[in-house]
Amino acid sequence: MVYLDFEKPLADIEGKAEELRTMARKGEGAVDVEKEATALDKKAGDLLKDLYKTLDPWRKTQVARHPDRPHCSQYIQALFTDYTPLAGDRAFGDDHAVMGGLARFDDAPCVVIGHEKGNDTKSRIHHNFGMARPEGYRKAIRLMDMAHRFGLPVITLVDTPGAYPGKGAEERGQSEAIARCTMKCLEIGVPMVSVVIGEGGSGGAVAFATANRIAMLEHSIYSVISPEGCASILWKDSDKMRDAAEALRLTAQDLKKLGVIDRIIQEPVGGAQRAPIDAITKVGEEIALMLADLAGKSPADLIKDRRSKFLTMGSHSLAA
Repeated sequence: MVYLDFEKPLADIEGKAEELRTMARKGEGAVDVEKEATALDKKAGDLLKDLYKTLDPWRKTQVARHPDRPHCSQYIQALFTDYTPLAGDRAFGDDHAVMGGLARFDDAPCVVIGHEKGNDTKSRIHHNFGMARPEGYRKAIRLMDMAHRFGLPVITLVDTPGAYPGKGAEERGQSEAIARCTMKCLEIGVPMVSVVIGEGGSGGAVAFATANRIAMLEHSIYSVISPEGCASILWKDSDKMRDAAEALRLTAQDLKKLGVIDRIIQEPVGGAQRAPIDAITKVGEEIALMLADLAGKSPADLIKDRRSKFLTMGSHSLAA
């Protein structure tokens, strides 16, 4: 288990409990040691609840980025059957930061698309830390076109720090690809639901999350820019990232109040990283509910629903 900086007191307690159990396994005062370890477990559990009950936006950002949180590939493996990955944008190449293809969800055919960060150094480099290049967005467009053609619902799993800002990506039309992917989300006449499972960074996230229904895991984030980037621009000081995180209103709770998202998915105590299977199961349940909410709507109604959702976002009455 990787502990975040604010979890260090918890790490000390859980580490001590494990040391005591190691002593017990060696037969060193087994009964008393086990009793003390159990007491430490309770203390750790209470501390964990307290820590996660009062997370500020910056700590939520840290949790959203936790390397042990379940990633897109794990959600697909657990929630979907008959998954057939499709590769390439038919123009330049295949982007490993974006995975997607045909699958079945609750035994019904669908298209699933998501950002994959990777779970160790080698796989993170392979997947470019979930930062898509233009060909990734063009692959997503191709998959959405296919979904529209065959009347398949689209499910997207968002987890990216943002679109890749490299020279090659800019040369191949990064902003144009993101804009066209966002536009394609608004055009398809099939149900589209999106879940932010970790980081929802900038236009790289919006391009996958312009959906009829949007949900966020309780400790995920969704913002126009990272707290560090915002702090560097506004205050010329990336160390003010905590202030930036507060100002950005990037938490699921704030975004639900603002009407940017529709649902908040509760995470296990201590975050999705502590009980990945429970978190994945909960996401699956919420996806099923969102798809059921859209069932029976005509293509025209689905497009109208999606467009009106985003056009009315942030609007207010002049009379007020």
